Amino acid sequence: MLMDATRSSLLIIDVQEKLYPACLEPDQIIANCCFLIKCANRLEVPVIVTEQYPKGLGHTAKPIVDLLEKPGDAAEGGNVVSKVAFSAVPADGFIEKMEENQGRDQVVVAGMETHVCVLQTVMDLIERGREVYVVSDAVTSRSQHDKIFGLERMRDAGAKIVTRESVMFEWLRVAGTPEFKELSALIK
Repeated sequence: MLMDATRSSLLIIDVQEKLYPACLEPDQIIANCCFLIKCANRLEVPVIVTEQYPKGLGHTAKPIVDLLEKPGDAAEGGNVVSKVAFSAVPADGFIEKMEENQGRDQVVVAGMETHVCVLQTVMDLIERGREVYVVSDAVTSRSQHDKIFGLERMRDAGAKIVTRESVMFEWLRVAGTPEFKELSALIK
């Protein structure tokens, strides 16, 4: 099954001010999450962002917040869901945000940490019948070991492991469109 922009939501998990610097390749992960958000925004794919205990870990990294569609998303709650459970699924308002995106049964997931919040959210989404795609070059942990085993466990549970370019090209489907021209420039 290919990812389809009309059936997808993009979920960015916990890329927060005090967390991302401790993880592997933090600048690259933020850049790859921003790439995915730019694609989602252009192709009208809804974006949901989570924050794990923002009082302690800070808010979402500024480059990501700057790309959110609705002004004030991070400050006013828009598409940002605060949580204390490691999985986003039980967080107040998360399921409601997912349900706002009717007919979107595919969830493309990026963020941190791969073996904790990403993994637990992915497992819960699969259990709820969602088709889940984890973007391997847009997830990270504090150690490579944790990232690798987190990805393997999610794959074993039924998640598809993909790359950011796979997401873009599957969402686009064809070349020669204005969307293709605009988004393909992001990888040059």
